[in-house]
Amino acid sequence: QLQLVESGGGLVQPGGSLNLSCTASGFTLDYYALGWFRQAPGKEREGISCISSSHVTINYADSVKGRFIISRDNAKNTVYLQMNRLKPEDTGVYYCAASGPYGISAANYCPVGGMDSWGKGTLVTVSS
Repeated sequence: QLQLVESGGGLVQPGGSLNLSCTASGFTLDYYALGWFRQAPGKEREGISCISSSHVTINYADSVKGRFIISRDNAKNTVYLQMNRLKPEDTGVYYCAASGPYGISAANYCPVGGMDSWGKGTLVTVSS
């Protein structure tokens, strides 16, 4: 059974940092594109970052570009989201997701939408 579990959420003051982790079980992440999404209160879920299975393609939403960093450690079957200079508008439930598996020809692919497997989310609250 494919499973993704997020951790690292919590309450942080504006300007602070958090590092989210998402660990997979039941499959290896090596050939999957991985993404982070968030859903703010009263808003639709939005994609904020994606990293391809090759690590070559990395995308960020404009709202987090320059502040968030996505990375992956295939040996640990884990994807991370380092979030810096957090703002109150970053508050929401953060989900990791996986799409694939992809062969060599699609190793640089980051899907615009339509991820296959999802975690249950971790809550991030940015407030003073």
